[in-house]
Amino acid sequence: MLELKDISKVYNPGTVTEMCLFDKFNLKVDDGEFVAIVGSNGSGKTSMLNIICGSIPIEGGEVLIGGKNIAKMKDYQRYRTIGRVYQDPSVGTCPNLTMLENMSLADHKGGIFGLSRGINKARENYYKEQLSILGLGLEDKMHVKLGSLSGGQRQAAALIMSTLTPIEFLILDEHTAALDPKTAETIMMLTDKVVREKKLTAMMVTHNLRYAAEYGTRLIMMDKGGIVLDKTGEDKKCVRVEDILEIFTEISIECGN
Repeated sequence: MLELKDISKVYNPGTVTEMCLFDKFNLKVDDGEFVAIVGSNGSGKTSMLNIICGSIPIEGGEVLIGGKNIAKMKDYQRYRTIGRVYQDPSVGTCPNLTMLENMSLADHKGGIFGLSRGINKARENYYKEQLSILGLGLEDKMHVKLGSLSGGQRQAAALIMSTLTPIEFLILDEHTAALDPKTAETIMMLTDKVVREKKLTAMMVTHNLRYAAEYGTRLIMMDKGGIVLDKTGEDKKCVRVEDILEIFTEISIECGN
């Protein structure tokens, strides 16, 4: 289980642009949950993911995984058990390396790199098996450089690479935003498939309200560093895009927009 407990986050402390985003923020995510997170720009969605991953520091509070506080743990240490797929398909993969080389690097995440060969060809069949889950034929492109693939293909490869080693959490940071609608739809279906088949705990930030309503087991809406909507189970299944839009409209009116 992941728990954010009494999280405090202040940007630009001691300056005229000081802004307190989180003040005693709390959230619990149970094992096996697939949480879709929506909210306007500046609501705290990506900051929350960065706090979980250790990309930004916090002023107070605890980040608990399995009851262990990892708030002071370095980001590279956290990534041993956290997989992350970014918005930009070029992030998280090496364009000048082949699919096989990229998969080998991902397979060594959290390990020690010595002077031995970085590619273990004995693992190539395993990589192909994992890529075949996607149904995109990427298992036949093991010796193709990733930079020559489409954005959707690279994002699909990044999805598999992020889950290649045993992880506790999969973080999806607007991972379909840079893709065309058809490719984004494909990546979302593949994401849902991978999360379910690998029985992962996942947190997905998205601006696509339909994806938030259709995918995942829990829906959270954030505003000004707080949670204004939290639906799970049967309640989540009943949420419509129109319901989410209505709350967005109410918040926008309150803000004078």
